[in-house]
Amino acid sequence: MAGTEKKLLTELHESGIYDFPNSLTFFIDPVRILNRNYTQFRVSPSSYYSRFFTSNFTIDELPEHKQENEESFRVSASLGKRKRNQKKKKNQQCYSLNEKELLADQRHQEIRPLLVKAHEELLRAKELLDVICELNCEIDGWERCVDLNSGGINEEDEISFIELGKVWQAPLYEIALDYTQASKQVQVNGGSLDTQHIDQRLLPLFNNLVSNETNYDMVAEFQTSQYILPKDSCFYMSELEQIHTLVPANLECGFNFIMVDPPWENRSAYQKSKYPTLPNRHFLSLPIKQLTHTSGALVALWVTNREKLRKFVENELFPAWGVRYAATLYWLKVKADGSLICDLDLFHHRPYECLLLGYTGKPVTDSELTATAKSLKDQVVMTIPGDYSRKPPVGGISILLFAASTENLLDLLLEYVPGPRPARCIELFAREMMAGWTSWGNEPLHFQDRRYFSRKITENCTNYREL
Repeated sequence: MAGTEKKLLTELHESGIYDFPNSLTFFIDPVRILNRNYTQFRVSPSSYYSRFFTSNFTIDELPEHKQENEESFRVSASLGKRKRNQKKKKNQQCYSLNEKELLADQRHQEIRPLLVKAHEELLRAKELLDVICELNCEIDGWERCVDLNSGGINEEDEISFIELGKVWQAPLYEIALDYTQASKQVQVNGGSLDTQHIDQRLLPLFNNLVSNETNYDMVAEFQTSQYILPKDSCFYMSELEQIHTLVPANLECGFNFIMVDPPWENRSAYQKSKYPTLPNRHFLSLPIKQLTHTSGALVALWVTNREKLRKFVENELFPAWGVRYAATLYWLKVKADGSLICDLDLFHHRPYECLLLGYTGKPVTDSELTATAKSLKDQVVMTIPGDYSRKPPVGGISILLFAASTENLLDLLLEYVPGPRPARCIELFAREMMAGWTSWGNEPLHFQDRRYFSRKITENCTNYREL
């Protein structure tokens, strides 16, 4: 078993995916997967894993005069938590669930064994747990693009593209694409280097398809900020009303993998003012059918666990889009020590989210759909969460297949995508970019800010810390 786990850890090191044997369960490292998109930059582990990592200090490392206070605080906090849990249980015993809550709890109880089994497998993989607890460590030979002494990334200093897109000057804003680095790379491969070569192009920022068609990272500049565009990627930044601009004139140029992460109405997003939400009815107008390739498309939709939302998707949204449900991918969120981010049965805050998978367009017959649905089964993906509402790049795993040198490299979703290869992929309501994808939304550059990345500081260094 030790040899098997070592092999699986090697695969995690190379691909970012740990496949539990004889199971539909995976642990993935989003940072490793995302970094397959880049050549000169890397997503910074410490910026991605900004939550759910505990402090490294122990009580013995505190000054003596503070140890007693620290210990008293921990005991007090423990007692307070115990009292709150007892009060919560008492309230739950006195509270009767309504009809929708009963349906939500029934749905939870049906998939609970699958989630429990997945988590138990993670806790048994001791060597994997040792690796997980160090995932936020910076990579040797790379340094953060933000000054660590300044306290890290200050979200208040980030540009609000949502607000800028609403002002009358929006059509006048331009983004500068720096082709200098790409030119240098081409010349290096050709045997010469012209450090004076500068090529910068200005393009409209809003309501315009901005592309990096090179095989290298591209730095884009807007106002006082820089953004890293991964190789072979493009984005279209606009409000919902302009999304029809992306509909191709010829469906042969349509998309066969469509990822959707809508800004569902929810109290948490509103209270934290993280992003504006939209009523459910607005998503009925998404042109999923018109974006679909003639061979059909796999549609992946992120949803919360609210029963009202699930019923809306099943009864209204998927029928309006022409999507036939096939399976669900469950994203189970864990901390650095392998524990769940909260109790599995916590009613109003489950430690998992759902990615609903379905097909639109072809297959055209019920028998074809049944055969496809049987092959696409429910799966569990475990990760340590990144920033608020930042989803793991399960769609980005598709790039691993094309870059693979081994035949057995894992892939979660691409093998189920109908139509041509390489797959034509689009993400709607995107907040970051991936190589080979079109990213649409009103802030697709949010996580492309250079401050979320690391840069190379030595000529000779490995991409990742040895596992």
